[in-house]
Amino acid sequence: MPVLELTARIEPDIVGRSKRLWLLPDGLCLVQIIPSLRSFTYQRDEIVERTGPLRLEFYEKAAARVAAAGVPCAFRERVSDDLYLADYVPAPPFEVIVKNRATGSTTRKYPGLFEDGTRLPRPVVKFDYRCDPEDQPIGEDYLRVLGLPVDEMRERALVVNDVLRSWLHPVDLWDFCLIFGQTEDGELSVISEISQDCMRLRHQDGSPLDKDLFRGGVEGDEIVNQWSRILDVID
Repeated sequence: MPVLELTARIEPDIVGRSKRLWLLPDGLCLVQIIPSLRSFTYQRDEIVERTGPLRLEFYEKAAARVAAAGVPCAFRERVSDDLYLADYVPAPPFEVIVKNRATGSTTRKYPGLFEDGTRLPRPVVKFDYRCDPEDQPIGEDYLRVLGLPVDEMRERALVVNDVLRSWLHPVDLWDFCLIFGQTEDGELSVISEISQDCMRLRHQDGSPLDKDLFRGGVEGDEIVNQWSRILDVID
């Protein structure tokens, strides 16, 4: 069956917060982006049409650059506006977050340490346990007890940070999150989406180009307009 027919004829094998996933032969999967935006902090959870294709266009470009820098990515190819093929690697309940500025959970969970937006002297890497209703910071030693390659995940996350900052300049990358999966041979691979939905970006004029617009109460049409601006900057 052609992969594009799967979404109409077969129920997905996995449904998450922002993806539907169909398992395919040969270790592949078909992934459909759900155009959802969610903020636990600001109690918003909505479907914003047209954000899905914008996310996927960004992700396709970002994955190519990350892979070229030597960090394996599960992404294979886009097959429609909101569907792509990827290697199937099971997702662990942990994500890696890189922060170039103090913002978001940093200032909310640790009040008084930094002013919001403070540029950090070096990138900060932290790990979160992915759970509802809100992800929680987790100590690295817990991950080591589980046998996870914490140091390698940190190193690769910093490589991704360098790649994205260079590629996106002069847009300023404030922070982003990644999920690393492990293939059967133990290789780490970026299996999460890399897009406006999972990072904070600031235009040269200081305006947000990411999900902070949604967190701030901006309506869907304006979110789409602002997210489209980033595509005018990147190649």
